[in-house]
Amino acid sequence: MGAYAEYMGRLQSLEDLARERKVMLSRISEIRGGRDIMVFASDLSASRAPIGIDCTDILAVQDQLANLAGNSIDIVLETPGGLGEAVEDIVKIVREKYENVGVIVPGYAKGAGTIFAMAGDEILMGRASSLGPIDAQLQLADGSRFSADAFLEGLEKIKAEAEKSGRLTPAYIPILQNISPGEIQNCEDMRTFSRHLVTKWLAEYKLKSWDRHSDGGKVTVGERRGRACEIAAALCSQPRWMTRSRSIKVDDLKELCVSVTNYDDNADLSDAITRYYTLLRLSFEASASYKMFETLDSQIYRFLSTGRAARPQARPAGEKSLEATCHGRRHSFDSGTAGGRTPYPVPGGSMDRYFDADVLAETRLQICRMAETVRLSSEIKDLADAVLSLPPKVRTVSGV
Repeated sequence: MGAYAEYMGRLQSLEDLARERKVMLSRISEIRGGRDIMVFASDLSASRAPIGIDCTDILAVQDQLANLAGNSIDIVLETPGGLGEAVEDIVKIVREKYENVGVIVPGYAKGAGTIFAMAGDEILMGRASSLGPIDAQLQLADGSRFSADAFLEGLEKIKAEAEKSGRLTPAYIPILQNISPGEIQNCEDMRTFSRHLVTKWLAEYKLKSWDRHSDGGKVTVGERRGRACEIAAALCSQPRWMTRSRSIKVDDLKELCVSVTNYDDNADLSDAITRYYTLLRLSFEASASYKMFETLDSQIYRFLSTGRAARPQARPAGEKSLEATCHGRRHSFDSGTAGGRTPYPVPGGSMDRYFDADVLAETRLQICRMAETVRLSSEIKDLADAVLSLPPKVRTVSGV
């Protein structure tokens, strides 16, 4: 029986899933030599939620790192991408604290997630793991997004056609009229910025152990940076990958001369990572959360307010939480004794210092009661709407 089927049959609540997640994280840390471990994950199926990496994630990362005290860390990463600027700030925070960083990708780390992975001294992936092309995205006023690289490539094709034929195709005129020089420059800057980050981090971290050529000759700083530039150009090449959703696998990275640790070669580590990832996916499915930040002793969940009351979710025993609504989003900040561990009064995450457990427990109880009342009212309304939508003959009800 696979891990997914096993956990589906055995773990019935979010509390059970959270407890088992801690066990698997502890197991991964132990196999990896007792390194600190942190999870930075998004629910990739939550299409209406802000699941990409953004500046609001910085505080959560800082808070979780405040609970850790080692000099090396593994970061379990699951993300569809996001803002390169936010990744730059988060990597600075991680790198100021740790000498050695491993990035574990059990599922997907696309776009800005791939940039994040290039800042690791070690990248750990399995057969099912995928990075993605580093394709800078521009967002329009209507919320739609498009590839900066594809945009620039399209302009080059129009330019080449016009130079070859000596005239501009009329169909292109209304398109070009809506493009400003500032937009073109913005696309070029974003593409350059992505390549700059990847080149810098590859040379500084990922390739720092590359000090000898195959013939025994010493690798120079210039050669190391040149190799980093080649890899960055390949990862940022829209023509090479064609779509930003394309999967870049272990073999693809090795072909680009990016060393990757295939954790499937270690049966124990592979089992622990696969089980954790399964529990992570089940936890997203069992709750309304769209992002999770987690260490061995604490976790932060983020929820999206949908305008509908959600069923209250169970949390690990002894856990303290605060829920607040801001700009239409519901956030839940959690910390405590999940997995039977001792609370961490000193030092602890900054959020943990401000909240009294008894007050918050009573507040949460009241919130849950209100949510259940609203939920029942909503179900009654849905039932009434369904009955009223039936034809009159079908709607007739006899005595009970």
